[in-house]
Amino acid sequence: MTAVQPAPTDSALKETLEDYTLRFAPRSYRKWGTGVVATSALGGIAYLADFAIGANIGISYGTGNALWGILVFAVVIFLTGLPLAYYAARYNIDLDLITRGSGFGYYGSVVTNVIFATFTFIFFALEGSIMAQGLELGLGVPLPIGYAVSTLMVIPLVIYGMKALAKLQVWTTPLWLVLMVFPFIYLVAAHPDSVGTFFAYGGADGAEGKGVNFGSVMLAAGVCLSLIAQIAEQIDYLRFMPPKTPENQRRWWTAVLLAGPGWVIFGALKQVVGLFLAVYLIANVADGATIANEPVHQFLEIYENMMPGWLAMTLAVILVVISQIKINVTNAYSGSLAWTNAYTRVTKTYPGRMVFVLFNLAIALILMEADMFSFLGDILGFYANCGIAWIAVVASDIVFNKYILKLSPKVPEFRRGMLYNVNPVGFVSMLLAAGLSILTFFGGLGGALEPYSPIVALIIAIVMPPVLAVATKGKYYLRRTDDGIDLPMFDEHGNPSDATLLCHVSGMEFERPDMIASNVPGPDGEKQYISSLSLSTDKTGEHILPEQK
Repeated sequence: MTAVQPAPTDSALKETLEDYTLRFAPRSYRKWGTGVVATSALGGIAYLADFAIGANIGISYGTGNALWGILVFAVVIFLTGLPLAYYAARYNIDLDLITRGSGFGYYGSVVTNVIFATFTFIFFALEGSIMAQGLELGLGVPLPIGYAVSTLMVIPLVIYGMKALAKLQVWTTPLWLVLMVFPFIYLVAAHPDSVGTFFAYGGADGAEGKGVNFGSVMLAAGVCLSLIAQIAEQIDYLRFMPPKTPENQRRWWTAVLLAGPGWVIFGALKQVVGLFLAVYLIANVADGATIANEPVHQFLEIYENMMPGWLAMTLAVILVVISQIKINVTNAYSGSLAWTNAYTRVTKTYPGRMVFVLFNLAIALILMEADMFSFLGDILGFYANCGIAWIAVVASDIVFNKYILKLSPKVPEFRRGMLYNVNPVGFVSMLLAAGLSILTFFGGLGGALEPYSPIVALIIAIVMPPVLAVATKGKYYLRRTDDGIDLPMFDEHGNPSDATLLCHVSGMEFERPDMIASNVPGPDGEKQYISSLSLSTDKTGEHILPEQK
């Protein structure tokens, strides 16, 4: 007898609202060109937090240490982000689905979903705080009300997922670029002495004589590396890349490199500019040290050098509002995907992505009202350990276990029943990397090692997956190697097939990579198929194929 799934599955199939939350993104939905997808992905990095981060680490450790820290951050994020971005664009799945098949297992990646969701509400709160500062400065809106406004205004934009976000990011990017870049060019041209002041700056304690030291570089890099999970937000766009063909492969690769790990190039530049503007304010503006790490004031002061005060204020507020909307729609969108993925797998029920949009925003609003901006560095430094542990483990599994050792299946598997519940290779590696680096961060391994917690996280996260894969002989990656479907998974160019099959539970057709044979035969004993989404809400487990020995 064929089981009929309850309403949660039906709600999940409303694709315009749900945006393929738990699923492979089908070719029939991916109608955007490489340029639109890349622009949409990069639109999300319009945020001003980089300016605050650059200013904060420069004020704390001096220009030299901050610049080296930013370089370390950029190299680590590019190298770890590249394999993840490629997998997302090639196989059209988000980082949660990639994580499942890259050492974590079906339930093992729930923990990484929570890490990512935490990233989105921390940074939503940070960006919302910056926007509220702009509204207070320009319009006199009290900060608590500004926090609420910055939270509520993104909800309508997030409801319709990628379709609305693509339009928003493409339309707003040109104006944002002009408002962002012009003040920096003006400052360098009109005040060339500011460049020398910038390089000579030794930090808030005036430690010009100390120069660059490894401990300060790593502390600075640790704060920056809290952004490592940004690649997951880039991937939430990159999964909608069109198929890679001989005709478009150059454009395809350019888009993947720039909008994937390449986001860090733009992020690092913004951190350097944020530090540059902060040093200028400290050197040239009365009480500049009190506002130097606030991006709103950074830009307002430069604008006021260029134009009348009323126009400077107007442009500063416009810049802040555009920047923060561009990133916070992405934070809200990606956070809702992460929470939904985790909740559905644990409870086998699907409440809908919008429930978690509101949940994520509520947490972010509480953080804003608690004034998280004032202890930003501590929050980001701690969070970096968890983010590095997750991202580096997945990158290590792809590079070493999939391509070099060939102990992990090269094609990322994400479907329930094909994977074991937990794979110790990635799961244990991440727990070790995060646990030991957090212990280091809080001085548990001695004060001398405290600045190096990011290195601890990175080394353990890269080394442990191949060690554990060899130790377990890779046997916990796949519960089954045969999904019971005779159709090929990929087309002649290696792209996921667009052939469709009928899901006997939902009554809808899904593309081949999203389907698996059901363990429940049809009325006449014929083979039936079920979508990965319907299978994820199967509370009885009756549709799951038996384990292959």
